[in-house]
Amino acid sequence: MESNVYTYKDLTPAQPLDRATLNKMVIRSLFLQASFNYERMQAAGWLYGILPGLEKIHTNKEDLAASMTHNLEFFNTHPFLVTFVMGLVLSLEQQKADIATIRAVRVAAMGPLGGIGDAIFWFTVLPIAAGITSNMAIEGNVFAPVLFLLIFNGVQFAVRYWLMYMSYDLGTSAIEVLTRNAKEFTHAASMLGVFVVGALTCNYGATTIKIEVQDGEALRSVQAILDGILPQLVPLLLTLMVYYLIKKKGWSTVKCIGLLLILGLVGAFFGIWGGAYTPFIKWY
Repeated sequence: MESNVYTYKDLTPAQPLDRATLNKMVIRSLFLQASFNYERMQAAGWLYGILPGLEKIHTNKEDLAASMTHNLEFFNTHPFLVTFVMGLVLSLEQQKADIATIRAVRVAAMGPLGGIGDAIFWFTVLPIAAGITSNMAIEGNVFAPVLFLLIFNGVQFAVRYWLMYMSYDLGTSAIEVLTRNAKEFTHAASMLGVFVVGALTCNYGATTIKIEVQDGEALRSVQAILDGILPQLVPLLLTLMVYYLIKKKGWSTVKCIGLLLILGLVGAFFGIWGGAYTPFIKWY
């Protein structure tokens, strides 16, 4: 029987799920993309994540089969925020809501999380954690990579657990909490991320130009001239170039990394960029 017309046979609300089961599903959410495919995206990982809860809620085998069937439909959301959707769906499943409602809520909740998750993690948490620990690594601190993992994963695990408890306790009202200021929150987090990236470019951009030009009888450093116009201009231009290639030309990050690697090797070989190499060419 099709899931969109099936009604659960046992409509008695189930007992609330205990914290141990919720915690188990939080851990399982780490495998959301383990069976990622281009037909149903994260559907298999999604069902694997919520299965312990469904098994406790649906003691009727036909109801459990129907629930598993409709939870294997197309699903795609931010992997770090998936527990928000889990809590909502499990709350509805516990109340034995009709399947059409559960499917609608699942689809409505998974969409906005993409932009919010990117703004929180990729544009804010990641550059901040990397900015703090990369400076430590440059100074030779071997604990820096460990600290980076602790910061980044500490935040994502805290968010996973909190969203699971919050959305499960609030039920469908959690959607209003999510969408009420979602646009403003995403914009604010994105702006903070851009601000952090700009600060990192200024503080850690180490690319300089070693070219010297003849000025009368003296040699003048091109880098000194650029510093008089705008300090760290070269790292800024490289950053803007990468941004342009990704946003306007559709380049992947791998292609951009490859381009920077080639520019670095060629420039260092000919003594254009600052580094340990002695220039083979005098530009005068």
